[in-house]
Amino acid sequence: MKIVITTDLYYPMINGVAVFSRNLALGLASRGHQVLVLAPSITGDFKMETDREGKFKVARLPSVKFPFYPDQINKIPEAVEIFGYKIPRIAYKNGLNVSLAPYPEIKKVLNKFQPDLIHDQTPGPVALAVFRYAKKYHVPIVSTGHAYPDNLTRQMKLPDPFKKPIDAAVRRYFASFLKKSAYATMPTEIAIHDLIPNKRKFKVPIEALSNGIDLSKFSPQKPDPKIYTKYHIPKNRSIVLYVGRIDPEKSLHILLEAFAKCYLKTPNSHLLIVGDGSDRERLQQIAKELKIQDDITFTGRITGVDLPEVYRTASLFAITSTTETQSIVLMEAMASGLPAVAVRAGAIPELVKNGQNGYLCEPDDVNAVSRGIVKILENPALRKRMSKKSLAIIKNHDLSHTLTRIEQIYAEVISKTP
Repeated sequence: MKIVITTDLYYPMINGVAVFSRNLALGLASRGHQVLVLAPSITGDFKMETDREGKFKVARLPSVKFPFYPDQINKIPEAVEIFGYKIPRIAYKNGLNVSLAPYPEIKKVLNKFQPDLIHDQTPGPVALAVFRYAKKYHVPIVSTGHAYPDNLTRQMKLPDPFKKPIDAAVRRYFASFLKKSAYATMPTEIAIHDLIPNKRKFKVPIEALSNGIDLSKFSPQKPDPKIYTKYHIPKNRSIVLYVGRIDPEKSLHILLEAFAKCYLKTPNSHLLIVGDGSDRERLQQIAKELKIQDDITFTGRITGVDLPEVYRTASLFAITSTTETQSIVLMEAMASGLPAVAVRAGAIPELVKNGQNGYLCEPDDVNAVSRGIVKILENPALRKRMSKKSLAIIKNHDLSHTLTRIEQIYAEVISKTP
């Protein structure tokens, strides 16, 4: 098949949508399909390039900087300090690249490629242009929903009286994109229910389909000793690990407060936060106020072969976000044999089974998160049992299963297209 994958968020950005989009493109290309990715340029100018694996093409569409959201590629610089006070950062020099009017380039590229099907990943400007093209040239579209409204509105730091009605409008907007497709997917049943309360009345078929991860890359092994030195990870301490974006909707202040409490009972523990984002400086200040700055390491972004090694240094994975439609990093942690302490919100309960492979806590419950961490760290036998359960659960989320089902969906949609 000739497949086009469209997204407003793509590699080298580091987030769930960007990671899944590239995994999908690489997986389909490895199975013999012709794949083309459409995504905003990270330089601003149109460019056709070959993915670093050499298996598919990426059309980088003309773009402009959106300075109120970091690009998730470059490190966020320290806040400007005036008279001893750090000024909160509102705009970013390395802002998100957005393709505002990409239709002319999309039309040229797709007319040349002649796709059998388009698979859209984000409900943004690229998708608007692609849906226009698909309607005109009768190309079927499959859409995958990855986001909650909070992923957008929390980052914008909107006051609650404004946030709630905007969240409702964004929710309707996200659902409208799925309605325009021939077939729709979301990573979990919980995510579908949260976005579309009445699935039976939804106008198009919609299915829960895991994003999946490559289980061959993540496994419970002894880490490379060099990884400790490279990222300043203490070698003889129990590592509580978080991996992901460090943005407001991830609610990492809850994790820091919980760790400060559990540290009193488990003084040999150390909190490792891997990633970067707009909330990093605030969290570093909170760590100082909680007097745990010497017991927490912010590594910045880690990718490639080093990331699986970092998971292997940990005793458990902790995530306090309430806005996950699935969480690729949580799946990677589970594939690495880690128990998890997480929040009973979003789609997390489909991965973390309370008391089996970790503990689920209510949102913002600092004490519960702290208790969960302490229970796992203090009981090696419990940690071992939970590790085995994480490995058992994650077997159902192998990327190969996801790719096979996606191929079936594509074939079905194409066969029904006039």
